[in-house]
Amino acid sequence: MDELGFTTTGYGCMTCIGNSGDIPPEIEEAVVDGDMVASAVLSGNRNFEGRVHPNTRANYLASPPLVIAYALAGSVDFDFDTTPLGQNKEGKDVYLKDIWPTREQVSVVTDGVIKPAMFKATYDNILKGSKMWQGLEAPEGALYEWDNTSTYIHNPPFFQKTSNDISPIESVKDAHCLLNMGDSITTDHISPAGKIAKGSPAARYLEERGIKPADFNSYGSRRGNDEIMARGTFANVRLINKLVEKTGPTTVHVPSGKEMSVFDAANEYIKGG
Repeated sequence: MDELGFTTTGYGCMTCIGNSGDIPPEIEEAVVDGDMVASAVLSGNRNFEGRVHPNTRANYLASPPLVIAYALAGSVDFDFDTTPLGQNKEGKDVYLKDIWPTREQVSVVTDGVIKPAMFKATYDNILKGSKMWQGLEAPEGALYEWDNTSTYIHNPPFFQKTSNDISPIESVKDAHCLLNMGDSITTDHISPAGKIAKGSPAARYLEERGIKPADFNSYGSRRGNDEIMARGTFANVRLINKLVEKTGPTTVHVPSGKEMSVFDAANEYIKGG
């Protein structure tokens, strides 16, 4: 597996939340410039557009062996029944059915590495945490001590503005349309959990605070910061907004007629009252 370029890893939220890593820049540029429908096959649990990577439009869920088979094939437009994956040392064609593991083979592997004692050892100490966790310095007290320099946890505005009195609901009059969307809008279009795309409002926010692109992390990892999540609202690169011609996280600021990011447009409307 290592010789083929695969790495065996025990993952948690990695592929689910878009942390599979970057693709080579030249490939990403080709996908963007050519407006290509790039695809991904993964054994995770999310196949929204842009969830695995901002530039993969078609994402398919499959079993781990099938993921590897598609990687070997190099394309999702592939017929495993009629097309060989490669040749063996004798030059004979090798098909998926020739290398597909039996249930017994899979059971031998899983039974050899997954033991009940592993789960018992973990849950016996789960409230204690690791040595690193135990070594963390944490302030004591009834109230959380907000750190204004943190890009992960931010004191949200509704905590700062909450009062004992109920504020009257103001009528919305003569408002412009921010977005016009049809069907197939998912939670990931509204509030993406995956990778923070370069050049996005959230990326600009992080760069202004000295965070390098390699450390942007994901929206899911930074959901404790309202400043980033506000910038991530409708930031999915596959957003279909009928106010603009091209697919992406932009809209038209009606008074000026300018096309801009959804967050920037919303800010312009706030400034205009």
